[in-house]
Amino acid sequence: MEDNQQFTHINEQGRARMVDVSEKQETSRTAVAHTTLTMRPSTLDKIKRGQVSKGDVLGVAQVAGVMAAKQTSNWIPMCHPIAISGVDIRFSDNDSDELYIEATVKTTGKTGVEMEALTAASCAALTVYDMCKALEKGIVIGPTFLLSKSGGKSGDYRRDLI
Repeated sequence: MEDNQQFTHINEQGRARMVDVSEKQETSRTAVAHTTLTMRPSTLDKIKRGQVSKGDVLGVAQVAGVMAAKQTSNWIPMCHPIAISGVDIRFSDNDSDELYIEATVKTTGKTGVEMEALTAASCAALTVYDMCKALEKGIVIGPTFLLSKSGGKSGDYRRDLI
């Protein structure tokens, strides 16, 4: 490691720490994460028509994603607990074998919500898998990635869909 390189999550003893954000300015922050589930068209059709025996797959996945966003700091060790002002989980497909999940998380605070958006999208996808695994164990989750973020010192970011 070069002498001038400093890791933000390591203290002077070389141990993990949570970054101190007390001096940062509060700004409006938004992050959007995206993930994909690939499955047989028949499985996706059953999800869309509400014919999965475990119930309303997308409804349960939506609630799971919101709950996960609110609990991110309990899952990711160096994440700050933050006051989330909004979470929205959206589902779409292109009449194929892919279900797209987009999670948007908002706050006004001193640190961003990228991890909360990624956690929400991931948990929603895992919930879909859990509710559909009796139909198809080969469902593939991913890629999962940050689609966009706004606010904060580092500014705005936008990624094209892959």
